[in-house]
Amino acid sequence: QVQLVESGGGLVQAGGSLRLSCAASGSIFSINQMAWYRQAPGKQRDVVATITPGGRGNYADFVKGRFTISRDNAKNTVSLQMNGLRPEDTAVYYCNANILRSDVSGRPVRPMDYWGQGTQVTVSS
Repeated sequence: QVQLVESGGGLVQAGGSLRLSCAASGSIFSINQMAWYRQAPGKQRDVVATITPGGRGNYADFVKGRFTISRDNAKNTVSLQMNGLRPEDTAVYYCNANILRSDVSGRPVRPMDYWGQGTQVTVSS
């Protein structure tokens, strides 16, 4: 069983910073893309940033220059450093990872997307 667990959300004033972290655990063969998404009330879930296994990040326009995504392949973790937060950044943030699970013999199973439980980020004006 594979699980993603997020941490680091909270309440911050506009202009402040937060760092979100996500750890993948379980019978993992390898992890492809990892990403952060967010969803505000009444809105769709949008991609915030993605990162390749080699560490190449890609960002939504609304966070470019403010957020930084990173990963540690040895620890199976991905983080999102959020600076210059704005009230419109308020949302539930979700960790996502495309993972090849290991079967009982240690062999890879077809890749699947896994999601964290979400962590609330609230930015006050």
